[in-house]
Amino acid sequence: MVWDSQENQTFDADFILLGVFSNSPTHTFLFALVLGVFSVAFMGNTAMVLLICLDSQLHTPMYFLLSQLSLMDLMLICTTVPKMAFNYLSGKKSISLAGCGTQIFFYVSLLGAECFLLASMAYDRYVAICQPLRYPVLMSQKICGLMAAASWILGSLDGIIETAVALSFSYCGAREIPHFFCDVPALLTLSCDDTLMFERVIFICCVIMLLFPVAVIVASYTCVILAVIHMGSGEGRRKAFATCSSHLMVVGMYYGAAMFMYMRPTSSHSPAQDKLVSAFYTILTPMLNPVIYSLRSKEVARAFTKILGKGKSGEQSD
Repeated sequence: MVWDSQENQTFDADFILLGVFSNSPTHTFLFALVLGVFSVAFMGNTAMVLLICLDSQLHTPMYFLLSQLSLMDLMLICTTVPKMAFNYLSGKKSISLAGCGTQIFFYVSLLGAECFLLASMAYDRYVAICQPLRYPVLMSQKICGLMAAASWILGSLDGIIETAVALSFSYCGAREIPHFFCDVPALLTLSCDDTLMFERVIFICCVIMLLFPVAVIVASYTCVILAVIHMGSGEGRRKAFATCSSHLMVVGMYYGAAMFMYMRPTSSHSPAQDKLVSAFYTILTPMLNPVIYSLRSKEVARAFTKILGKGKSGEQSD
């Protein structure tokens, strides 16, 4: 009977998401600000995906990978923000075990997939600048598709493993998660079981999912910088740096926050820090990505103007 009651408590009871906002005027303003950022991120990433699909001149490896990044960012913000907003507006803070597992799976999978995708984008820039004559071969449509597919698959495998193990633990007590979504480190603090082994597994996964892609990125951009330095043309240098700087800005923001979050032991985490850092790379970074790439890319600006021009001409003809 004791075992049955513990099982029911573990698998039937909902978790409570404590969230990040209260009903104070300041927090109400911050909540409205988050919704504004979410709206910009949602529309910006949706626009990037559609723009790259609709404009044939953007059907290149670099922009195909960028469309995958925007799609991942779009899914990432939709994994956490709508539930947070619903709980805040409705006054309900509960989330079911299935809902918690769904959040963990998509959240971990998308973060892992972005890690490998950013490494693929760095490799693409290396080939374009250091091996331009071999670019059609080394970054063919088939290879580009395989790189994107591998990013999705590896991220999903990590998500499946972490979700399955995290939900296999027994959870007891108040079952209050000090976060605005079901994040694995925050969830582990509620477990009745010894989670030390799983924490080590998470650390190993983070080494693979973060440090291996970072090594590829560092190696790629080291070669790119050396190649740019030896370029004779000042215009060539400017164009190469402009192309790569956008990607490096995104990499710096994303990896810095992810390493700070997941490459520390659970005991050193504080709820306030975790909420702040998580909000940065799950809400703010997805908003900044399309802004950074669209503002620094003449091709994206040209495609956007072209689509708008078609829309206006269509309205006039009607």
